[in-house]
Amino acid sequence: MSIHAAPEIRIPEEVPFKVEGPQPLVRKIPSGEPYPVAALGPLQAVVEAVQGQTQAPVAIPAASALSVASLAVQGFRDVETLGGERPLSLYALTIAQSGERKSSCDAPLMAALRSYEKEEHDTRRDEITSWEAKHALWKGDRDRVLADAKKTDKRAGAEINLANLGPEPAAPPSTDRTVTEPTYEGLTRKFAEGVPSLGIFSDEGGQFLGGFAMSSDNRQKTLAALNDVWQGNAIRRTRAGDGSLTLFGRRLAVHLMVQPGVARTFMADPMSADTGFLPRFLICEPPSTIGTRFQANARQNNQALADFGARLGTILRTALPMDEKTRELTPVPLPLSSVARALLSAYSDALEAGQAPGGEYANITGYASKSAEQAARIAGVMTVWEDLHATEVQPQTMADAITLAQFYLSEAQRLSDAANVSEKVGIAETLRKWLLEAWPHPEVLPSDVVQRAPIRALRESPATRAAIAILEDHGWLVSLPKGSVVRGISRKEAYRIVRA
Repeated sequence: MSIHAAPEIRIPEEVPFKVEGPQPLVRKIPSGEPYPVAALGPLQAVVEAVQGQTQAPVAIPAASALSVASLAVQGFRDVETLGGERPLSLYALTIAQSGERKSSCDAPLMAALRSYEKEEHDTRRDEITSWEAKHALWKGDRDRVLADAKKTDKRAGAEINLANLGPEPAAPPSTDRTVTEPTYEGLTRKFAEGVPSLGIFSDEGGQFLGGFAMSSDNRQKTLAALNDVWQGNAIRRTRAGDGSLTLFGRRLAVHLMVQPGVARTFMADPMSADTGFLPRFLICEPPSTIGTRFQANARQNNQALADFGARLGTILRTALPMDEKTRELTPVPLPLSSVARALLSAYSDALEAGQAPGGEYANITGYASKSAEQAARIAGVMTVWEDLHATEVQPQTMADAITLAQFYLSEAQRLSDAANVSEKVGIAETLRKWLLEAWPHPEVLPSDVVQRAPIRALRESPATRAAIAILEDHGWLVSLPKGSVVRGISRKEAYRIVRA
């Protein structure tokens, strides 16, 4: 029998212990695509002009130009889509932090509109004076007829005399084209008494999103009303004591500029998404240009601004197609050329395929399902801006509009995750970036944050402690023993910053 040597037993080498590094608070939101400014067609020159003089992100003046153009033309035409004719109304939500020159971008594009509104107000002031005189005479005659009837008890004669007076003189309609913070009731009143084509425009859109119209008691009816008017449906209002009111043929354009925190809160609200309100918006959050806007790089193109203002003024002074009695708009249909319709159909099919489970747009089906219609609306706006009497949407315009719609869809996809970050985590993430990128010391005290934090939300002790706790839980801060010497002084509470 052979004797075999005992098999060699190999002890595996000990794997050295590796401390897990700090964990991210939020999944990194990828950078957005460059804005396709070349696809803006007749609006490209003025957008580049505003961007050149402000040096703001080009997406800001682009959204302003599209929105102003939509307001100008939405009352004249309805564009053909794959689902029927739709308004040329655009809703835009531009997200940018304070100091991003939102107002500076909006002002030159709105200048001709503001001048027109002032002219109309001056004209209406004279009309109001005339109406007041006519109304006073009518009321005086009516009071005399009623007084005579009471004295003589001749009711039948009084009724004849009242009929002879004619209807009560109506006050001149409001000439306002824009509102900033309307309630549902206020917007309905504007539509009933004034121009049937309006815009909600605000470079401080947080005042509207956080105002009375969007309070918990009013949000649902406000969102429903704005959804209806975007779709071109009638506006219906019923109130006890006031009776019911139904308004047909009204149009609304919207452009809200908001800061990121406001936008995150609004986008994370289930009601905003569940009602289909948010997917009706062209949403964008461009990268900041703060810190790069040097005067040596500024560019002026006054001719482009003058041309845009002149075109806007011309459209605003063109009579809207409407019933003078009911003020109902009667827009003329704008068809698509056969090639433009084929392009839109192909885009729609690609969107539909992308919404399948596991598809590119599976998590944003609300936005994806409306993107083809958004493309048709944008194409219609650019077509009618150039020619109020255009016969159809041309293929190149549709191709450009699809490029723009794709960009806004990619932004909605990119930002949908950011909207789900809680407010506290968002504040902690801001603190983390500041500590790593701007804070000069290896340790930090709570008082350092309260006194020097980059945002107002961190300048109160409870918010600071909550943010520090989140960073400590995720490994970005390590609590130092009580009495540790930091910057030459024994500290009761201090933290070491972990730089991954």
